[in-house]
Amino acid sequence: MLLVADGDKVAFSCLVNRHQETVFRLIYRYFGKEEEANDLAQEVFLRIWRSSRKYTPTSKFTTWLYTLTANICKSETQSPWRRNIRLIGSFWALADQESLQARPHALSPEDTAIHAEQDRLVLVAIESLPPNQRLAVVLRRYEELSYQEIAAVIGCSVAAVEALLVRAKVNLQKKLFPQKNKPQVFRSSSV
Repeated sequence: MLLVADGDKVAFSCLVNRHQETVFRLIYRYFGKEEEANDLAQEVFLRIWRSSRKYTPTSKFTTWLYTLTANICKSETQSPWRRNIRLIGSFWALADQESLQARPHALSPEDTAIHAEQDRLVLVAIESLPPNQRLAVVLRRYEELSYQEIAAVIGCSVAAVEALLVRAKVNLQKKLFPQKNKPQVFRSSSV
């Protein structure tokens, strides 16, 4: 990044090649649309190029990159035209392929279908979380960042990250297991 700050276009090309998949994956998991993820990933790298002279290595470059990417995701989430859009589409197909590839190939067709449906339901539930909870879950679950790294990306304390993830877990449980969350009504039986 320091070479990029000096205007080195080859270094910038190497930086893009090294990190473009990570940036795309984060944005794609956040929004669920491939064309949008491509556009926003380009925006991330344009901002890196434009702000490269101001870059100071106060933390790991990847933390700075995740922070920039997360800020772009948040600002897109808050844009007026996006507020009422329900995100669906090819996100599920990509997510299902990734999760199925991570599993043993000896699954029966029935098991494969069950796992694909479970993955789809989890992703729908994650998509329905508030933006900061969704971002924390994506960074923790899919990008495997530590709580400290997530705190640096989101711009909050580690305790706040823990609280976000606890609330996200509660919200996901409510969405994924609605029967368990209904109050039990016990009726006395007169025998």
